[in-house]
Amino acid sequence: MPASTSRRRGAAPSNARSWDDPQLAPVVLVRGPEPLLAERAVDGVLGLAREAQPEVEKVELEGATYGAGQLTVAASPSLFGEAKVVVVRGAEACTDDLVADVVAYVASPDPDSTVVVVHGGGNRGKRMLDAITASGAPELRCEAITKDADKVAFVSGEFRQARRRADAAAVRALVDALGNDLRELAAACAQLVADTTGTIGEATVDRYYGGRVEATGFKVADAAVAGDAGAAVALLRHALATGADPVPVVAALALRLRTLARVAAIRGGSTTARELGLQDWQVRIANKDLARWTPEGLATAISAVARADAEVKGGGRDPVFAVERAVLTIARSRRT
Repeated sequence: MPASTSRRRGAAPSNARSWDDPQLAPVVLVRGPEPLLAERAVDGVLGLAREAQPEVEKVELEGATYGAGQLTVAASPSLFGEAKVVVVRGAEACTDDLVADVVAYVASPDPDSTVVVVHGGGNRGKRMLDAITASGAPELRCEAITKDADKVAFVSGEFRQARRRADAAAVRALVDALGNDLRELAAACAQLVADTTGTIGEATVDRYYGGRVEATGFKVADAAVAGDAGAAVALLRHALATGADPVPVVAALALRLRTLARVAAIRGGSTTARELGLQDWQVRIANKDLARWTPEGLATAISAVARADAEVKGGGRDPVFAVERAVLTIARSRRT
């Protein structure tokens, strides 16, 4: 009896592996409902491809809008023969054309290209998924992280990867404050690494994130960068009312704007996102935001945050007013 039919119902296929254990192959399936882990799994595959061939070309396709023949064209060798990584995103919303093309492609994939199919879960495209699995292609699992113990392990891994020490109480406090959103947890780890020195303790985490449940500095920054002044100020006031300190809110604003500035700087240049310590998902989000930002507007916003940073750290009389003014300046500096 074939292995695919004898496999216990619900069991992972033998070619399944964790999202953080990528493998380079002609076809790779990234599967699971956790978008941050899926992004990192794709980054991992792309990183391996670029280790092998630094000039590898990345092509992205969208499952929901896919048209017949796009995969064949995208995966075909380029004029100069460079390797390609084709990322098919949103395969859980696939068209019938995508299913048909992937099924045909996995039967005879181009050995010089890597096709990464990203499927967020569900039964849509089952024939496509079955074909990929049956081909023996590696499957990177991106299951939702819901258990506290898994969240603690995730945060500990983030600090370990950044080569920073954080005591157990600090990790626990961070999970308690931001554990409902994995992407926010990752961003919080990155912010603490960037803005602090030495071992990260519980007191540091409490100062940055203690007392906040629904509103955080990251959400304030997202609303401000999106130009939604009303939502940004409302989130800010709620965050402050529930115990947030103005200092980490300003740090979150600065982190968001620094990412925009760094991505703007690498556009059209030879510097890569990885050389600047950015993940592909960070670059993609920043590029969407930058469509509504001019260099002048970004400079104005960064100056406003620099001024607020000085004022909330003792250079001004009213830290709350300083951060609110910065939030409004950011929102108004975005091009409408």
